[in-house]
Amino acid sequence: MPIKKISKVNLLTAVILITIFVFYISDSIGKPYGNDKESIEKVIQSIEGYENESIDILEIKDIYNERVVAFLSNNNPGYIQFYRNKKGDYKWKHIEKSEGQSFAPYLIHVSNEESNVLKFMIVTNQENNIAKIELDVNKQAIKQEFKVNQNSVSWIDLPAGKTLTYKYKYFDKDGNIIGNY
Repeated sequence: MPIKKISKVNLLTAVILITIFVFYISDSIGKPYGNDKESIEKVIQSIEGYENESIDILEIKDIYNERVVAFLSNNNPGYIQFYRNKKGDYKWKHIEKSEGQSFAPYLIHVSNEESNVLKFMIVTNQENNIAKIELDVNKQAIKQEFKVNQNSVSWIDLPAGKTLTYKYKYFDKDGNIIGNY
């Protein structure tokens, strides 16, 4: 009698192990990750609202265990943010695009156990006519210039702090204010 119990236990254990193995393997088979440019494009196009869009990857930036990718989606500026899972693959966690815009600032926040990183990432397309931004962050002035009429990505490091207040002005290539926010 004890032999039958052992074989049932062994059979049950084997079935459980096989189920876990199949689930683990099936979770990663055929699923695109943000590990390289081609797979990033596949991830973006697998997300609702981006399925039939043309994707132009402008920059891939790794910060700690996260990856931030600036792109144009049908010429609209956007970005997608990934985190690195335990297997070392990048899984997406946030995506955003600015439809009908030629200049799009995004507030990027990345942290690890030791510190936080806070940056503005500005994504532009070839229709952009903003040549400079003056950013007042927590009463600290930051100026950044841009090339007009080009697809580009620019980064502005923001000062550390628990609260963040900011105002900004946009200027054209002749130095005229074209926006005040």
